[in-house]
Amino acid sequence: MLFLQFSIIIIAILVGARIGGIGLGVMGGLGLAVLVFVFGLAPTSPPIDVILMIAAVISAAAAMQAAGGLDYLVKKAEYLLRKNPKQITILSPLVAYVFTFVAGTGHVAYSILPVISEVAQEAKIRPERPLAVAVIASQQAITASPISAATVALLALLSPFGYSLFDILKVSIPATLVGVIVAAIFSLNTGKELANDPEYLRRLKKGLLSDSSNQSKKVMNVFKARLSVIIFLMATFSVVLFGSIQSLRPSFMIDGEMMMLDMPAIIEIIMLSTAGLILILTRTSGLEAASGSVFSAGMQAVIAIFGIAWMGDTFIKGNLTEIMASIQDIVTQMPWLFGLALFIMSILLFSQAATVRAVMPLGLALNLSPLLLIAFFPAVNGYFFFPNYPTVVAAINFDRTGTTHIGKYLLNHSFMKPGLIATATGILVGYLLIHLYW
Repeated sequence: MLFLQFSIIIIAILVGARIGGIGLGVMGGLGLAVLVFVFGLAPTSPPIDVILMIAAVISAAAAMQAAGGLDYLVKKAEYLLRKNPKQITILSPLVAYVFTFVAGTGHVAYSILPVISEVAQEAKIRPERPLAVAVIASQQAITASPISAATVALLALLSPFGYSLFDILKVSIPATLVGVIVAAIFSLNTGKELANDPEYLRRLKKGLLSDSSNQSKKVMNVFKARLSVIIFLMATFSVVLFGSIQSLRPSFMIDGEMMMLDMPAIIEIIMLSTAGLILILTRTSGLEAASGSVFSAGMQAVIAIFGIAWMGDTFIKGNLTEIMASIQDIVTQMPWLFGLALFIMSILLFSQAATVRAVMPLGLALNLSPLLLIAFFPAVNGYFFFPNYPTVVAAINFDRTGTTHIGKYLLNHSFMKPGLIATATGILVGYLLIHLYW
């Protein structure tokens, strides 16, 4: 029965990933229905706190986008890249990392990819080098951002064990940043030089490379855009502050016992009010915020976590005794296998947050140290493995020279080497840091 139920979960994930959009979440719901009504498993509680935290963060990020904040940041990034074209392979992943770190979603990378491609081509640098590692950096930063869905999900799981947001960030930020820098250094010599690349020369000879430039979107109201960015950054800083210093959190007398406000509620309150402040102070339409790409991508993530995490929780709780009996000894002896499991599941789920919420509880059930799970956090960045994620596809399409490619054998694509290097380095650095800090 265990194998059959697990097969249902894998089928639901594969079909949902193929459908795209809200497909992953609703197929998770369908898989949950089979587990409950066919196999008789008792459904667990849905991950309401995680869903509400993500919804609040997405509301704030969407409001900033509607106010022109993201376009303002893109303009600043474009200026930096065009001023230092020769260093683009190192600078572009750092810019992508900062963008995702601030916004909490990797989808903001779409805005800077065409600029990276054009600046690299103008500097006669193979665009594959900065583009591929920039996409990887935008994924790695998800596991470092204090307001990303993945970090929020991990915090919700580990806070009952006494670990704070700062405990996660002081490992994940340096680990992923070092991973991205190492991947960028290795990317400096990827492929042939642009002037010697046969695909580029073929396109050049046929006149397929137009002279049209990719300019970032004009910021209509700089004051509004800058104000929205400042408000959002202050909110992000507040979340980190409350998560790091418990004495700052308000406490209330409930049933004769003093209770401290927990981080999920703090994040929800701060980010919802941030969205409200941005809309009011910049006089931005709420409908415009709801129609933006950030809100759309964020709500898809919410639905994915709702369905997939609920299905995964139900499967694990319903079969916990059997699962632990079969794999506890081997995982205890070789804990790195759990990191590999996280990586593989992230490939299937196309979401760091969904992977955290679906698989990390199993690690806790297997009595793995929460510190080890923090070190393994970068392992959930595996969805570059198959070159079909939207940011991966976008990078390929934005490269008019054809150097950023999928490859003859599917897996030998432009993103594989920087992705594996960044992820492996991040895990290794994270492992060293948990032994240094604790």
